[in-house]
Amino acid sequence: MKYIPVNKKLFEKNRKKLINKIIHNSLVVLNSNDEMPRNGDQFYTFRQNSDMFYLSGIDQEKTILTICPEHPNKDYKEILFILKTNPTIEIWQGHKYSKEEASETSGVKTVKWLDEFDTIFPELVYNSDNIYLNSNENPKFCTEIILSDLRFANKIKEKYPAHNFKRLAPVLTELRIIKEKEEIKIIKHACDITEKAFYRILKFVKQGISEHEIEAEITHEFMINRANGHAYLPIVASGKSACVLHYVENNKICKNGDLLLMDFGAEYANYASDCSRTIPVNGKFTKRQRDCYEAVLRVFKQAKKMMIPGTTIQKINENVNKLMEKEMINLGLFTKEDVKNQDKDSPMYFKYYMHGTSHFIGLDVHDVGSKTTVLKKGMVLSCEPGIYIIDENIGIRIENDIVVADEPIDLMQNIPIEADEIEKLMKT
Repeated sequence: MKYIPVNKKLFEKNRKKLINKIIHNSLVVLNSNDEMPRNGDQFYTFRQNSDMFYLSGIDQEKTILTICPEHPNKDYKEILFILKTNPTIEIWQGHKYSKEEASETSGVKTVKWLDEFDTIFPELVYNSDNIYLNSNENPKFCTEIILSDLRFANKIKEKYPAHNFKRLAPVLTELRIIKEKEEIKIIKHACDITEKAFYRILKFVKQGISEHEIEAEITHEFMINRANGHAYLPIVASGKSACVLHYVENNKICKNGDLLLMDFGAEYANYASDCSRTIPVNGKFTKRQRDCYEAVLRVFKQAKKMMIPGTTIQKINENVNKLMEKEMINLGLFTKEDVKNQDKDSPMYFKYYMHGTSHFIGLDVHDVGSKTTVLKKGMVLSCEPGIYIIDENIGIRIENDIVVADEPIDLMQNIPIEADEIEKLMKT
């Protein structure tokens, strides 16, 4: 790991919260992510299962965490099973956790080698009535790959059919969605690294430069600041490409007169940041570009005030859509009369603003939670209105990360956002 280790007290606190949520006489089991094959004899860079990291802080493959709080043997109440290293692994793959290091990282006192799991696990099962099994229940994500938690669940259900199996995901969603102060501090650090990258870009961008060079500058700043890397594939989109919501080719030349839309965020200690900024390639907005930019900025400033306890993302979206509609009328994209006569199932604004305003942020950039989740203090959301006018090569998105509070807290308030400030910084 490149990041500075997180204090184990966070993971101890998270496990205690989980124990308070599960039903009597239960066993919880989580598996680390798999190493994913890339090509030949190579793996993709390992990234830990977010739930495993949330409960243990262990950032290594081939790990199992069991929590059995009512087990009569105090040493079996929490157990980490980790890969047993050897000289060959150390030489070819590098250092792996020792038992002592795994305990110090996680706060779990009992650490066993993974090859002891099959011997110990039945003792946990037969002292439990219920077994909580984990899975990724993100409704927007579907993969044909059978992940480690699902493989494990299928095997255990067949082996112990008389037990009562429970879903762990809803419990962890309820816990993960409200961030501890320590988690917000980590997210803020990721935002601060993202801020450094944006300042670097403002002095780097000019006409004739390639989008991939800008991506390289972002990556450089992330890495020298100990980030894991990008929290998601970065979008560096100039000209018409800025109107493609998930454009990631990042291979076009930035031309004089283009706008450059960047959607990027550092991941630090597995926690995400998510930022969008739009700047003029030549350092000066045209009048039309500035008018559109200021329209989005006005909506952004109003939208982030909406991120207070008691509302939902769905309600925020509805309110922002109305604000964007007014701004689009003022920009001459359509008229009030057009709105009166529009198809309600295909509103006029949707042609120019076709995505939501917000999503939850945490260990995943699109973190646990739904549009109908009632917001509470300590949740962290994106705020990202935009406008996309394909015929004019104008794509603008402005995005910061916001902590839900009676007075919402902007974790990216120091990242330049005003048009005048952006022009001034690009000029110097």
